[in-house]
Amino acid sequence: MATPYMTSKQISVGIGIPMIVVGALLAVFLAPTQIQLKDTIEFIGSLIGILGVVIFIAGLFVRKTPQITS
Repeated sequence: MATPYMTSKQISVGIGIPMIVVGALLAVFLAPTQIQLKDTIEFIGSLIGILGVVIFIAGLFVRKTPQITS
């Protein structure tokens, strides 16, 4: 039976790591190809990567709470 909440491993692996990878790809590979938008693309890529790290760390500290039944 599926749980009604995401576990910390699913949050870290499913959201955090892909955001880190996409942010790094944007900042490293796409930014040098765009001369006029280089600074903006680096900023957005870095921002996505930092948010991915924050979500990854938050996923490590999630604890399961009992389901409230009425």
